[in-house]
Amino acid sequence: MPAGGAEPYTSGMDLTAFPGGDLVQEGLADLARGAETVPALLVLVGAPRLRRLGLPVPETGISSPEHRLYERLAETDSDSAHSRYNALIGRLVSFENAAECAQSAAFSEPGIFRP
Repeated sequence: MPAGGAEPYTSGMDLTAFPGGDLVQEGLADLARGAETVPALLVLVGAPRLRRLGLPVPETGISSPEHRLYERLAETDSDSAHSRYNALIGRLVSFENAAECAQSAAFSEPGIFRP
């Protein structure tokens, strides 16, 4: 069981069932293949909380994923980087909140986070 007592993530689970899950799923896949993409950096921003949920977020050499994510967004359009960054963080937080709710419900009855 991961630190914090979370039930382990089930690899067959459909993360896209949660708001922002498409980005988290894509980011986890990108990290698994070593790609530094916007979704991968977003997952690294949320890594501590995502790991507590039982998601397999790998350790990387990126020391400040928040800054790297912002820099990556600014590379394509510096004028909108701030608003896009905030929107991405909002989607990540929505995912984390929904996943935590689902995980809490799983403790009382078989649910999405049970292996």
